[in-house]
Amino acid sequence: MTTALITGATAGIGAAFARRLAADGHNLVLVARDTKRLQEQATELHDRHGVEAEVLTADLSLDEGIAAVETRLADRRDPVDLLVNNAGFGNKGRFLEVSMADELTMLKVHCEAVLRLTSAAAGAMRERGRGGVVNVASVAAFVPRGTYGASKAWVVQFTQGTARDLAGTGVRLMALCPGFVRTEFHERAGMGTDNIPGWMWLDADKLVAAALTDLARGKTVSVPDPRYKALMGLVKLAPRGVLGGMTSKTGRKYGPQ
Repeated sequence: MTTALITGATAGIGAAFARRLAADGHNLVLVARDTKRLQEQATELHDRHGVEAEVLTADLSLDEGIAAVETRLADRRDPVDLLVNNAGFGNKGRFLEVSMADELTMLKVHCEAVLRLTSAAAGAMRERGRGGVVNVASVAAFVPRGTYGASKAWVVQFTQGTARDLAGTGVRLMALCPGFVRTEFHERAGMGTDNIPGWMWLDADKLVAAALTDLARGKTVSVPDPRYKALMGLVKLAPRGVLGGMTSKTGRKYGPQ
């Protein structure tokens, strides 16, 4: 049986990856900050699907948390075959309304942790000649929209570049770029969601199914929904100056309240 390690595993997209991969027969390493929730999740997945579900409590905003996951990924005796870098969060407020400490924490989790964990996983995977990494980004990566969008743009560019560097090694890398997904994400950030149109919401389980299909097909960037594919097509055609004004207005309408 293969093993998948998922960060931010206890809720939202991470939990959906855990459910799907367990159902497909993969053993799991579940990573998050809340030990109790991790243990409950591990027990449920083991009982339901008969897979092994290891718990690793780690805060990826701290060096020691990242280091703990790096160590697990580098373990050649009990290898990880699929890494899902899903941990992330949003900050409520515009630039200069969010503290510098919170901005730097976002970069730590979204960029440094992704860099270090991808490196640890890919190094071990390249030695075995197989493996996969899914780095969860966002459609916000494709529009000019603050630190969150910038950090996710970094994830996309990093993943695409690394995928090219590792071409032919048996290691696949893909950036997953969802839109609005019904998870705890917005609630944790204190963001209102009542003004987001119903058609913009995605189902986490369907999103994960589409993402895994795209990974198997060798895609390096996945926008797993026709609605958002169409929107991103329009984004590519819009002038950057116009796009900046549009995304600022959209952010005030559909963003943090």
